[in-house]
Amino acid sequence: MCGIVGYIGKENCVNFLVEGLKRLEYRGYDSSGICVLNEKKLSCYKKTGKIVNMESTLPSEVIGKSGIGHTRWATHGEVTDANAHPHLSANGKFAIVHNGIIENYQVLREKLIADGFEFKSTSDSEVIAMLLEKNFSGNFEKAFYQTLSLLEGTYGIVAVFADEPDYLMVGRKGSPLVLGIGDGCTFVASDVSAFLGHTKQAVYLEDNE
Repeated sequence: MCGIVGYIGKENCVNFLVEGLKRLEYRGYDSSGICVLNEKKLSCYKKTGKIVNMESTLPSEVIGKSGIGHTRWATHGEVTDANAHPHLSANGKFAIVHNGIIENYQVLREKLIADGFEFKSTSDSEVIAMLLEKNFSGNFEKAFYQTLSLLEGTYGIVAVFADEPDYLMVGRKGSPLVLGIGDGCTFVASDVSAFLGHTKQAVYLEDNE
């Protein structure tokens, strides 16, 4: 069980991501991290331990109108900074957060390594970011669907792409995800408690949405 948050809108996303993760810390306390998209660049900050550990690494000037965050309860891979989410693709263009277990990750990982991809973690989740890069041929949404079709197991996934800052891609199969519809902004989280106080409009995703 892990906690996921995401935001896209008009305001700086950093405060919401950190605040939302703190509200979801009951879902995972091994490590945490956020990834902020600004000027077509992804900036990731992650750290083992409680969320305050990660929060202390954030530069005061980090800003972005969209971003994702994660608090981890380790399943595959040890508790290390490298295994903390978000995970980046090899080219640094895609970032993902994931709750669940990718049962065929070892097979996917071996194929990606054979294709020249180098992994930085031992987490099953990192294969998702690498697959997004491999499957991308000009259309973020198509790459996301194609990547999901290769995954066996359970997932709640939120992905961002540096070149398309106006989109978060979200998919669910067996792991909870809920959207919050705000005024000129949208939230996504594992639990509605993450964005309480920001909006009361919630849309609960079903499996395979």
